Amino acid sequence: MSSVESQDVFVPTGSGQIFARRWTPDAPGANEAPIVLMHDSLGCVELWRDFPQQIAAATGRAVIAYDRLGFGRSDPNAATLAPDFVVREPNEGFRAVREALGIDRYAVFGHSVGGGMAIASAAAHGNACQALITESAQVFAEARTLEGIRQARVSFAQPGQLDRLKKYHGEKAAWVLSAWIDTWLSPEFADWTLDAELARVASPALALHGDSDEYGSTEHAERISRLAGARKVIYAQCGHVPHREMPEQVLETVSGWLAGLA
Repeated sequence: MSSVESQDVFVPTGSGQIFARRWTPDAPGANEAPIVLMHDSLGCVELWRDFPQQIAAATGRAVIAYDRLGFGRSDPNAATLAPDFVVREPNEGFRAVREALGIDRYAVFGHSVGGGMAIASAAAHGNACQALITESAQVFAEARTLEGIRQARVSFAQPGQLDRLKKYHGEKAAWVLSAWIDTWLSPEFADWTLDAELARVASPALALHGDSDEYGSTEHAERISRLAGARKVIYAQCGHVPHREMPEQVLETVSGWLAGLA
């Protein structure tokens, strides 16, 4: 695998700065679209750990990840997330990142709710999105997902648990937790789906899911496959974070699939 260099960038928006990081392999594919990573509900650039560097080296593509407003090293978010926050991201935070970093064509890899945002981005941006990869994505408000969030709410209420988030989000940690739990458990979110967005996906798509995912059954991957024509890969005895639980398999799946699109 090639060596990879990283560069940090702060992207100005009307609501505050967004932090982004680009990883560039030393022998990048000249015409390959970069891979954009979209993080989960409690995530940020740092929580991808070494996965961006690994996927850049494995694919020869540049990789870009960013902290949504309110997360990680990005500025605080003064707003309360609306029920349509997933489908708004492509034309809000991601639009600012695309413009600042000069991203024209791209492949998108989204984890958990980031997978939903990746789907929304593919639906919104047409041919600019050349490949869609979802990992443990949620595409409807499943009872299993909501129960997992309720259990997490109990766990995070224990003394010291919020400090786990403060390590990555600082004083924004309480907002990050509320943005996840309160939004998903609100009555307004009960009928939420991405069916309309899935039907508009035109790019090749790959849906990764663990069969033991505590935040969503494999029906999410089934629906992505059915409505967007995605290739579905279910990892046995795997939970919500396949790229951390079985990184070699995920790297092999993703790099092989992307190579096959050429």
